[in-house]
Amino acid sequence: MDRIPILKMGRCLLVTIQVDLLDQTALALQDDLSERIAATGAHGVLIDISALEIVDSFVGRMLGSISGIAAIMGATLVVVGMQPAVAITLVELGLSLDGVRTALDVERGMALLQADERTRRGD
Repeated sequence: MDRIPILKMGRCLLVTIQVDLLDQTALALQDDLSERIAATGAHGVLIDISALEIVDSFVGRMLGSISGIAAIMGATLVVVGMQPAVAITLVELGLSLDGVRTALDVERGMALLQADERTRRGD
C-alpha cells in the first residue's frame, strides 16, 4: 500500500496527493495525518488534490472526516487544486464537505492558513 507523504512547513502540514486514492490509502492518510497533527502541534493542514482527476464518495467523505479530526485537534484544513470535474462530481454525489476550506492553489491555500494563524494569535 502506498503512503502519502506529509511534509511539515512551519506550523503547517502539507500533503500532496499524486496517486489515485484507494480506500486503504485514504484511511491510512487519515490516520497518518491525525498522528502528525498530534505529534507536531500543527495549526494548519493543506491538502493538494490537483493531481486527482476522480474523487468517489468514499474519498469525499474522508476529506470531510479529516477536516473534522483536524478541527477537534485545533488545526484548520484547506484543500487546494480541485479540478472542475472533481467539484462537479462532489456536488452530484451530494457531498458538501462542510468545514473544508478550499483555495485554487497552494499559494492561496497557505495564505488562508497564515491568515487563520494571525487571527488565532490576535494580530
